[in-house]
Amino acid sequence: MNQPVPVDTAPSEHLDAREPRSPFRLFALKDHDTFMVADAFGDIVGAGDGLFHNDTRLISRLRLTLGGHQPSLLSAAVSQDNVFFSSHNTNQDLPLLGAGAAPHGVIHVERKRFLWDRRCYERLTFTNYGRDLVMAPVALEFDADFADMFEVRGSKRIARGRRSPARAAGRSVAFDYVGLDNIERGSVISFSEPPGRLTANRADFLFMLSSEDRFELYLEIGPVLAPAPCRERWRAAAAQARLDMRRRTRRGARVHSSGRLFNEWIQKSRADLALLTTELDTGPYPYAGIPWFSTPFGRDAIITAWQVLWIEPGLARGVLSYLARHQAMEISAFQDSAPGKIMHETRRGEMTTLGELPFGRYYGGVDTTPLFVALACAYAERTGDLDFVDALWPSLRKAIAWIEDFGDSDGDGLIDYARGADTGLSNQNWKDSEDSVFHADGRFPAGPIAVVEVQGYAFAAFKGMARLAERRGEAELAQGWLARAHQLRDVVESRFWMEDQQFYAMAIDGQGKPCEVRGSNAGHLLFSGLPSPDRAQAVIQTLLAPDFNAGWGIRTLAQGQPRYNPMSYHNGSIWPHDTGLCAQGMANYGERDGVVRLTAGLFETAASFEMRLPELFCGFKRAAGEPPVAYPVACLPQAWAAGSIFMMLQACLGVTVDGWTGAVSVTQPRLPIGIDRLEIEDLPLGAARVDIRFHQKDDQVEVLIVRKDT
Repeated sequence: MNQPVPVDTAPSEHLDAREPRSPFRLFALKDHDTFMVADAFGDIVGAGDGLFHNDTRLISRLRLTLGGHQPSLLSAAVSQDNVFFSSHNTNQDLPLLGAGAAPHGVIHVERKRFLWDRRCYERLTFTNYGRDLVMAPVALEFDADFADMFEVRGSKRIARGRRSPARAAGRSVAFDYVGLDNIERGSVISFSEPPGRLTANRADFLFMLSSEDRFELYLEIGPVLAPAPCRERWRAAAAQARLDMRRRTRRGARVHSSGRLFNEWIQKSRADLALLTTELDTGPYPYAGIPWFSTPFGRDAIITAWQVLWIEPGLARGVLSYLARHQAMEISAFQDSAPGKIMHETRRGEMTTLGELPFGRYYGGVDTTPLFVALACAYAERTGDLDFVDALWPSLRKAIAWIEDFGDSDGDGLIDYARGADTGLSNQNWKDSEDSVFHADGRFPAGPIAVVEVQGYAFAAFKGMARLAERRGEAELAQGWLARAHQLRDVVESRFWMEDQQFYAMAIDGQGKPCEVRGSNAGHLLFSGLPSPDRAQAVIQTLLAPDFNAGWGIRTLAQGQPRYNPMSYHNGSIWPHDTGLCAQGMANYGERDGVVRLTAGLFETAASFEMRLPELFCGFKRAAGEPPVAYPVACLPQAWAAGSIFMMLQACLGVTVDGWTGAVSVTQPRLPIGIDRLEIEDLPLGAARVDIRFHQKDDQVEVLIVRKDT
């Protein structure tokens, strides 16, 4: 995932400096391919915020003032189900307008909004809690720059399309833009009340509020003009948005524990996954994250689907179906594509449509293809859905052929990458920032580069395909892929292992030299099951030691390594999904105590972020009484961060579902710290459902499994 560029979040010269904007106080809403990011006031000022649709910013400014000043903030939040954003504010001193002056703190201003069917619905409620009549001058400033998402993130363009002058009429203002791609894009802002004064970028109202009086103003923002906003439209759309979200959050098994805060973490994570999951014609698909990556990504969706595979296999089916449909068919250096390769990212903005950037449909991820195959094999084992495997088989054959042919560019038996064009990503594993792969002396390696975790993904893909081929009666293919898996394991064990450090090197460069750096990449190797048991135990102990484990989670790079920086994107920060994969890898080799401690660290991190894990946070050592340090431009919410809790839980509980035999097994279960009861209800198992109850009794966890046939 290409790294976002930090945006200027300092106060605008037009904003009241008494309440500076903070990058950690941005709030996001999403509905299908539309999302909105605003500050705690509900304002948009055109930094990294806005109302977006299909990678285009349709509203770049939306600011409320009361009496010429920004109101004083009381609180702001997104509802537990992620449908509503609410901001509570109060007035600063209002000017004397006849008899209508008001001191600070007598008018309560609530801004409540949601998204539904490509529209933003907002209700502004003004309540006078003073004893006197108040004249309240209210202004809303607005604008639409139609910036491409990559412009918002910092890319510069030589030329842009044509923006027509804004059209103000009665109680609405329309903005239009025709891009260089000849696509017309528009947005219309409209009000339930006609403003006293309306211009192309501002609406002014003057409300008279007697004591304990209340007034509601409704506004809507959409691609076209609709009937005038009103309470009835707001309520009807709100009901639809809530019903849709409720339906999405009810997918798969339900998880409930004896811990109130732990349940909040589960519920918020589930709501985040529901928010980010979009219904495509191929099935549900989790978009990567808001604001920078609200679009289909390959790697992110695969890992997210894998995190919840044990409780909700339907998400994996949707992801696999979409990626199979968009599998590469041709060789393109610009798109980094070759036949059989699985998509890394897709975008629908103007810049990618024009080919200014390759990300319209981009294949520059070396790990996405083996992860696609490995997830398909894991899905088959989880569900026993051989009909779906048969339908997917041609895509799986093409993907495994890409791994064997194009994936090993220099014929050394390792899966490697080198970008096809300078416009593409220089590093094409999950740590895809420019400085994330390097030698022990800090030098960047020459390509093609073979990173260690990708070899594990390919190992899992070959083994999984061998099992599927055997089940399909294709013994020769099964033998060939199994031999390829063993061969790859031998190469990794002989070339990546650093005997003096008892750890795996991060990568092998184009000259065959190892990058002898200790990164969390080796934890992904555990997830794939490639290392020998003795070496796996050595890796586990290293990952759990303080150089890696900061107390909140596992750092992407061990403390003391070259280029270590706890504030970096990939060189010392903590990514929840990375910690989750490492934890599941540890569990695969029988480690439970360390997994329980890591789960506690992520839970306590979530508690510091209002029960929502960000994409990443800084890797500073945990200090008593201090919260984890936020990373300024992390996506929040982010799909594989939200999914981490479910993989961590599976690692703690030791739950395995065998779809072929219809059996559920629980091995050496451990409950998270502070939890003495946990229930999993309606776990899908073919046509049946299973309930699993865990109960801590003394030093043992008792397990009860109840099958409910339907």
